[in-house]
Amino acid sequence: MSYKPTRRAVALEYGKRATPVMTAKGQGDMAELIIEEAKKQGIHITEDPQLVALLGQLELNEEIPESLYVAVSVILSWVYWLKGMEPGDEKVGD
Repeated sequence: MSYKPTRRAVALEYGKRATPVMTAKGQGDMAELIIEEAKKQGIHITEDPQLVALLGQLELNEEIPESLYVAVSVILSWVYWLKGMEPGDEKVGD
């Protein structure tokens, strides 16, 4: 018999905010829905179970704590690179 851990997912919004904010979180079927919706919207997805566990402790619409800035900024810099963006580009437009 094998053990398959429950899948967990979180979604962060950054864009025009000064600090990323938790906008969705869930496990199991809810996690799958969050991931599916992100893919539909062309949002880049990364897998980091330890970071998801820490972010999952936040309440919805709560800013990420300063202790997670470095971990989240590494992921954001990866997304910027994939999109050909530079810091500040997310605050332009709309």
